[in-house]
Amino acid sequence: MINPISNSLSLPVSAAGNTERTSPFEAQKSFSSWLKDSIEQVNKTQIESDQMTQKLIKGEDVELHEVMIAASKASVTLQATIEVRNKVVEAYKEVMRMQL
Repeated sequence: MINPISNSLSLPVSAAGNTERTSPFEAQKSFSSWLKDSIEQVNKTQIESDQMTQKLIKGEDVELHEVMIAASKASVTLQATIEVRNKVVEAYKEVMRMQL
């Protein structure tokens, strides 16, 4: 199951409808936990794909199309993660080039 990004990155909203202000520490902690969860999910899809491939190789009861779907899902999640990493590194480099 793929979780939508909008739910993962939503900002806290107060009862009045205004966005709450968070401290830099809270924001960093929230981002780091989100990043850790996302990487664990990518790892989980890779492991599931490997397990299904091994079952297919061993001749166990698994459908070829299920193995192909798992492999494609793992590939897409890995490619998306790599692109996000590239964008984060690019943004970091841009911030480091800024003059104060």
